[in-house]
Amino acid sequence: MAQQPTRNLEHEHQPVRIRERIQAGDGGHLGDAMLGAIDGAITSFAVVAGAVGGGFGSLVIVILGFASLLADGFSMAVSNYLGTKSDAESADRAHREERRHIEEIPQGQREELRQIFADKGFSGETLECMVDAIAGDPDLWAKTVVQEELGLHPGANASPLHAGGATFLAFLIAGLIPLLPFVVPMLSPQVAFGISIGATSIAFLAIGMIKGRVLEQPMLRSGLETLLIGGGAAALAYGVGALLRAWIGAGLA
Repeated sequence: MAQQPTRNLEHEHQPVRIRERIQAGDGGHLGDAMLGAIDGAITSFAVVAGAVGGGFGSLVIVILGFASLLADGFSMAVSNYLGTKSDAESADRAHREERRHIEEIPQGQREELRQIFADKGFSGETLECMVDAIAGDPDLWAKTVVQEELGLHPGANASPLHAGGATFLAFLIAGLIPLLPFVVPMLSPQVAFGISIGATSIAFLAIGMIKGRVLEQPMLRSGLETLLIGGGAAALAYGVGALLRAWIGAGLA
C-alpha cells in the first residue's frame, strides 16, 4: 500500500512535472475560492438566522439574503482583486528600484547579495560562485534581492481578475445554500430555516474538509472547526435578531 504514494511522489518530481508546477506559480486560485466559499456561507447564513430570529417572513428573508449575498460577494471580490493587484504592483515597483540600484551602486548591491546568501549558511568559494552567477544577470539579481529582502515576487503569475472572480463565484455558490429553502413557496419560514440549517451545516463541514485536504490537515477536524465557526456566527445573528424583536416589540406595545 505504501508503494502507491511513493510512485505518485516520484511522478510529481519528474523534471517535466517540476517545471509545470514552477511555471504555474501558485497553482491557481483555490485559496481564493475557499476563502470566498467560507465567507459566503457564513455571511448568508448569518443574515438568514438574524432575519428568522427577528420574525421576518420568507419574502423579506429572500430579499435581505440576496441583497447581502450580491453586495458582500462583490465587495469581497473587489477587495481581493485590489489586494492581489497591489501586491503585484508593489513587487514590480521594488524590482525596478533594485534594478536602478544595481546600475548606480553595483558594488553595494553585490555586497547585499553576498550577505543574503551568507545568512543562509553559504561561505567561501561557494558563496562567491553563487554571487557571481546571480550578479551576471541583472534581472535575476534584482528579483533575488526583492524576494529575499521584501518577500515579494516580481512577475508572479497571479491574476488579480482571476483571483477576484474565483472569490466572487465561490461566495455566490456557497452563499446560495442557506437561502434556497426560503424560495420554495409551500415552506413556512420555520421549516425552511430547519432545512437551511441542515444544508448549510453540511456545506460548512464539506468546505472545511476540502480545506483540510488541501492543507494536508486532519479533514474531520478542519470540517468541524469550520462548522463551529459558521454555526457560532449564525447563533449570534439569531440571538441579536430575537433580542431586537423582543425589545422593539415591548417598546411598541
